[in-house]
Amino acid sequence: MPVIPRLTELLPEITAWRRDLHRHPELLYDTLRTSGVVADKLRAFGCESVQTGIGRTGVVGVIRGRSSASGRVIGLRADMDALPITEQTDLPHASEIPGRMHACGHDGHTAMLLGAAKYLTETRAFDGTAVVIFQPAEEGGAGGRAMCADGLMDNFGIQEVYGMHNMPGLPVGTFAIRPGAFFAATDEFTIEVTGVGGHAAKPHETTDPTLVAAQLVVALQSIVSRNLDPMQALVVSVTSFRTASDAFNVIPGHVQLRGTVRTMDPGVRQLAETRLRLICTHTAQAFGATATVDYQRGYPVMINAGPQTDFAAAVATRIAGPENVATNAPAIMGAEDFAFMLEERPGAYILTGNGDTAMVHHPAYDFNDAAIPFGSSYWVRLIETALPLARIDAG
Repeated sequence: MPVIPRLTELLPEITAWRRDLHRHPELLYDTLRTSGVVADKLRAFGCESVQTGIGRTGVVGVIRGRSSASGRVIGLRADMDALPITEQTDLPHASEIPGRMHACGHDGHTAMLLGAAKYLTETRAFDGTAVVIFQPAEEGGAGGRAMCADGLMDNFGIQEVYGMHNMPGLPVGTFAIRPGAFFAATDEFTIEVTGVGGHAAKPHETTDPTLVAAQLVVALQSIVSRNLDPMQALVVSVTSFRTASDAFNVIPGHVQLRGTVRTMDPGVRQLAETRLRLICTHTAQAFGATATVDYQRGYPVMINAGPQTDFAAAVATRIAGPENVATNAPAIMGAEDFAFMLEERPGAYILTGNGDTAMVHHPAYDFNDAAIPFGSSYWVRLIETALPLARIDAG
């Protein structure tokens, strides 16, 4: 069954919601306006319950089907926050707030789930409960973890949970998914290298931390090339190199390195942290300097459960046709905090095509409104398929 006709009819209205959100981007947990808009619409649609303040500024709506004989409860999640990027699109609905924009399409994700919620409250053609989850702070703030810590899964009785993200480069009307590890765990490190500074003309009287730090930039790549099975995935990136002096004739006493470690397996994650610490400590010692490491674990690996992945792919196939659903999509080394929700409940995360647009996190990016009927239809069919009214007749 293709895109739901009613959602095609609603496209102008849902597009207007999306563009309003795009004009008013909010960062991390400061999604007060966005959360208010979402909550007001869910109440207007007729959700049985709308709760705010979950995970600080998250919103949750409860939609009950025509019956509840199945006793099943399924969660659908969309993210709401924007990015600290200056928009470069010149679109009529461009960001009105300098230095902020919806550069990842969370405005589209929110609008698609709102569209699905409107349809589900109109029809209620399912047996059970749909819980629509609107999450803040996906972009580095771990809003998914915060909502779970506030009892999201237990308080609403959620048994399975599903997420979706747009993907530039995939044609509109297509989907991509994979079982198992899909998005990487992402950790951050800060390395402080301390030596003895001095005059650049007398390096022998110093312990040059710049030299030590330069060695570390190279040596850390040996974790990937010489400590890891080549068939496994790991990225170690030093992204910042700062010395304590900008002068031409001064050897500084201190250098700071920063970067990220991205992994697809918990064992590889531990290996990378252990090797990074050892390399830093002993390389610095070899030069007579010291190095301290602040290693912060970020989002975990996002792992799609097998049965739920197969189910999500089948639902997407109903919308787009088998030729437009990739079921073994490439793993992605970016992070996604829906991983925290998948640690609490089985579920699956799917990508939907955004067409030939700029990549996410680019100042020229914009969510493709043509994708809305496909995304909203996917959410609706997921609920109607997982919670069929036929259960009553069968009983």
